[in-house]
Amino acid sequence: MSRIDLLLHALDSTFDKESWYAPLQHAVEGITAEQASWRPTGEATKTIWENVNHLIYYKERLVANLEGREWTHNLDGDETFYFTEQSTDDKEWKKVVERAENIQSSLRQILSNISVEDFVQNSLEEKLLDIFLHDAYHTGQIIQIRKMQGSWPSHR
Repeated sequence: MSRIDLLLHALDSTFDKESWYAPLQHAVEGITAEQASWRPTGEATKTIWENVNHLIYYKERLVANLEGREWTHNLDGDETFYFTEQSTDDKEWKKVVERAENIQSSLRQILSNISVEDFVQNSLEEKLLDIFLHDAYHTGQIIQIRKMQGSWPSHR
């Protein structure tokens, strides 16, 4: 297995291919905007929606960089949690989930077609590993929030 194939496997397992931990897509599957907007007790806690915003932001920034597009949404770490506006509208929540799916697809396509030279030149391995670990960390938080609110399926 090549390094790129290994990274594609990690990309998939953190998003939609369950391995020994639940991927992001499964973590947000079937929840409503109200559940995504629910905030656990405590000042430092984030909602599911805010966590998904945060993950989208960093993948969109990486994809823009890899495509040579200027990234104009320069936010600090905390601001990224508010990248899209939360609401109780299920249609708006579905747009956020679709945005996460679309940016995942874009990143996967880029990685699938990248040359070894571009891969090395962009220090992509390190950036991707950071993204994967970051996604897994926040997916764990999302699952914990779902367990706290009673919306995590018992069969998982």
